[in-house]
Amino acid sequence: MAEKKTFYITTPIYYPSGKLTIGNAYTTIAADAMTRYKKSRGFDTFFLTGTDEHGLKIEQKAEAQGIKPQEFVDKMAASYKDLWKMLDVSYDRFIRTTDEDHVKAVQKIFEKLLKQGDIYLGEYTGWYSVEDEEYFTESQLAEVYKDDDGNVIGGKAPSGHEVRLVKEPSYFFRMSKYADRLLQYYKDHPDFILPHSREKEMVNNFIKPGLEDLSVTRTTVDWGIPVPSDPKHVVYVWIDALSNYITALGYGSDDDSLFKKYWPADVHLVGKEIVRFHTIYWPIMLMALDLPLPKQIFGHGWVLMRDGKMSKSKGNAVYPEMIVKRYGLDALRYYLMRAIPFGSDGIFTPEDFVERVNFDLANDLGNLLNRTVSMINQYQDGHVAPIAADQDEFAQDLIKTAKETIAEYQKQMDALHFSQALDSVWKLISRANKYIDETTPWTLNKEGKSEELSKVMSNLAESLRLVAILIAPVMTQSPVKMFEQLGLDWNNEDQKKLEFGAFDWNIKVTEKPTPIFPRLKNDIEVKYIKEEMKKAKPKKKTRSQQKEEKHITIDDFDKVKIQVGQILSVEPVKGSSKLLMFKLDFGDGNERQILSGIRKFYPDASELLDKKVLAVTNLKPRKMLGHESQGMLLSSEKDGQVKLAIVGDEHEVGAELG
Repeated sequence: MAEKKTFYITTPIYYPSGKLTIGNAYTTIAADAMTRYKKSRGFDTFFLTGTDEHGLKIEQKAEAQGIKPQEFVDKMAASYKDLWKMLDVSYDRFIRTTDEDHVKAVQKIFEKLLKQGDIYLGEYTGWYSVEDEEYFTESQLAEVYKDDDGNVIGGKAPSGHEVRLVKEPSYFFRMSKYADRLLQYYKDHPDFILPHSREKEMVNNFIKPGLEDLSVTRTTVDWGIPVPSDPKHVVYVWIDALSNYITALGYGSDDDSLFKKYWPADVHLVGKEIVRFHTIYWPIMLMALDLPLPKQIFGHGWVLMRDGKMSKSKGNAVYPEMIVKRYGLDALRYYLMRAIPFGSDGIFTPEDFVERVNFDLANDLGNLLNRTVSMINQYQDGHVAPIAADQDEFAQDLIKTAKETIAEYQKQMDALHFSQALDSVWKLISRANKYIDETTPWTLNKEGKSEELSKVMSNLAESLRLVAILIAPVMTQSPVKMFEQLGLDWNNEDQKKLEFGAFDWNIKVTEKPTPIFPRLKNDIEVKYIKEEMKKAKPKKKTRSQQKEEKHITIDDFDKVKIQVGQILSVEPVKGSSKLLMFKLDFGDGNERQILSGIRKFYPDASELLDKKVLAVTNLKPRKMLGHESQGMLLSSEKDGQVKLAIVGDEHEVGAELG
């Protein structure tokens, strides 16, 4: 018996800092659909997904919840596994970068690269965004803050998140050493990066301008994999995270049989925002390790909303749980794979989702199944006869469409064109619906043409059998229901032959067909989805609510020094719409400078001159837009309005609150 061909597919490993949206589900469902398709074609498949669990943001999230980072990521990984189970995602391994085998393998990889001179020790200076877990050069920043002398003192990453300047010792990977070799690889393997537009972007924006060596360790982060030979450094995200694709198969362990069997990967599915890391950093790492490169990296687009990227804070995020609970799993899986051409951005709207369910699923597919099973029951006592050898022109055209559909479907699925593959299936569904109109079974029954009627019913049942098999990689529940209503058994592989007439019908269909996709009431369902999106938007907490969440002891309070200060001057901070700069007297002969983000509440800040206010004066000074703030002014908040805590003249300047 010939050995099966292998197929290895991966998703990115998701950063477990928050709840996953349908945008995250999009990639994983695509990988699952591809795995199911390849299995149906006889491949020995391996499907990998997981979580990328290290880094500063995880530390901060855990600290905010008062728990250890490991406890935080354990909880998040469990929630992601629950989501994939709900979405009927059948992965072969869920890798976590905190897994012991992964940690040991990453350390081996790092030490190997260090020993052979591909990694060296230096010092890193760069603008760092905690939210993005990424460093940026000054030219990459979307917005730059400068002081009065024109020096850059801060800014915003392309994502809009604030950045801060970080200087620290760091190990670097010699990316520049492999730049020419990588460009040659692109030329020799024109389908290595898809869509092709992504390759042009990588070459023109990152490689040709000069590929800089990559900082691959941090000393300012504790939550990570320690470098064995220099434990004060932890391995930074890209070596840690990207290595998962080989460590999950046992690379770097005593048992690398899976690695030998499945590597190189057939395709890495990634969102377009991380194409650079997968098409530049990852291939170079593999070159340095003297390992084969993955066969293909497919950078798909985003699931967008009308007002841009999906965002929890914007209140436009759509979560899979809500859709599945209300409309069923297959409605979501179908919509994501059909409505958005893989590789391009797609816009989710509640209106489009409801329309797709109604027109494609309820009208086209659901109605075809319901009418066919009902007519077989009504006209033939539920019996489906074997497919006849001689067929009229209408049937011949239906059979031709079925043959073309199967060929086109397989071509598009092999190319990861899920939307186009489903388009081809719906052509067959449309043709079968037209076949009913052409043959008018009710007329054949009325005229007593039983032989012709039997052929029509069998041809319709056979068309539906093929449709069920074709949609199965994407829609995992409906094909089973379709088979049940057609009197078939989904677990019987003999009934899944993908050719018109390949199954020898002599079956009785179910007596009571039920719609597998009931029609939705447009207005009601659109309103429902919009309201659920609003509910998911996090409510902004007031300062009093934030304070209530964290109890302190009297010892904690005793550490805080609150004094009465008199405002000597106040002026807006250049380059900021929020900050006011105060100079205050606290009775010690020294003028103290404090910055406060209350500018919009005091449009005429001069009214605050000479006022006595309360301030925390033993806070560690911090820089804000290049100016040092040496304390914090106390204020109150009510109904969205902030007011400084102003005290009367009976309080002496410098007096301490106790």
